[in-house]
Amino acid sequence: MLADGVGRHAVAGALDGDLLLGCEWHRGFLEFIAGLLPLWRDDPSRPPADGETTLTAQLCARISSAMRHGPWDFLQVRREEPDEASAARAVDIAVAPAGTRILVEGRAYTEYNTLLPMECKRLPTPKGHKRDEREYIYSQYRTTGGIQRFKAGHHASLHSRAAMIGYVQQHNIAHWALQTDQWIDQLEAAKQPGWKASDKLALAHHDTTKKFGQLRSTHQRDKGLADIELDHLWIEM
Repeated sequence: MLADGVGRHAVAGALDGDLLLGCEWHRGFLEFIAGLLPLWRDDPSRPPADGETTLTAQLCARISSAMRHGPWDFLQVRREEPDEASAARAVDIAVAPAGTRILVEGRAYTEYNTLLPMECKRLPTPKGHKRDEREYIYSQYRTTGGIQRFKAGHHASLHSRAAMIGYVQQHNIAHWALQTDQWIDQLEAAKQPGWKASDKLALAHHDTTKKFGQLRSTHQRDKGLADIELDHLWIEM
């Protein structure tokens, strides 16, 4: 069960009751997103797009539509949401309550709080000035690497779970799973602080027909923060 208990008491202008979620609610939500990604990619009405910003806007629109009439209607997704601990930084997608207060492991969340932060990245990284081909993982120029931001505590410092979406625009999922392993090996060999083999992504599910993959990783963080678990949803575009 996603909800361990539900109480709804509608009051005009107020949140519509409380909802208690089990600690593994995000597994079910990410399975929902996983099922949606191939349908979104293949939607003939979706305008062609390559840029990360446009792709993420399109994806958010599709997720929002799918959530309206289903078991996830108590959630909403928002784009470019300021990080709760660092307002100068924004997460690409924030999953938050919609019209209810949600309790997870003793912590209360309202529509002003992020339940699950999500970052989006293109594979490969677009070429450009001070762009690092490893940006899904790490950037040598600034802390713009996807996993790097989570490890440094620049994103999701108040969370122990987060997610990343990878738009695979060249090669395939198997290629990038191997490539990210190699990049992490290189960072460890170069003695880049904080990087080690345990940062590698593990392929949990790969649907070669739908060209979708789900990977997981766990990372130690800076600033005395507890480890963070990341779910990676990759879709071949």
